[in-house]
Amino acid sequence: MKKDLIVALRMTVATLVLTGLAYPLIVTGVAQVLFPWRANGSLVSADGRVVGSELIGQRFKSPAYFQSRPSAAGADGWDAAASSGSNLGPTSRKLRDRVAADVARLRDENPQAAAVVPIELVTTSASGLDPHLSPAAAAWQVPRVAAARGVAVGDVQSLVEARTEPRTFGLLGDPRVNVLLLNLDLDRRFGRPAGKG
Repeated sequence: MKKDLIVALRMTVATLVLTGLAYPLIVTGVAQVLFPWRANGSLVSADGRVVGSELIGQRFKSPAYFQSRPSAAGADGWDAAASSGSNLGPTSRKLRDRVAADVARLRDENPQAAAVVPIELVTTSASGLDPHLSPAAAAWQVPRVAAARGVAVGDVQSLVEARTEPRTFGLLGDPRVNVLLLNLDLDRRFGRPAGKG
């Protein structure tokens, strides 16, 4: 039995070293060499400071910026350390009340937009941190953003079209717009609005 325990202990240590130390170090090293920007979080900088990650959604409150999907990640949403959905189902009164309140708020904030609010602007993603919107959900917000910045609707719409990413490899997923990158495009083209985003 003592011999079996020694063999088991050796296998445990060997497995720990290979899978717990060597493999992660090798994968991290390869990632740092082949695609360091992605391996380090796809961080986005503006004016010499990091303003977010291309992969993590965040809140934008100002009417001069495109707003992201709602988030259930953390107490106030958009908490990357607490990524999660709300786990509320279609029969949940709490979910229906929140969606109804969000629809009313969005219609009030976007009076020139179409009456039908895109579903993704009132529903959270599974992670609560989705950085993308569909081109239609971004286009729905264009009149508000243009009015808040005092620019032509066509100028803002052209930025949405330029920032629209196609399906991955032409067939995976749907066309999408990264909200953070689109908002940075707005600032580059039209300048930063007064106040915070």
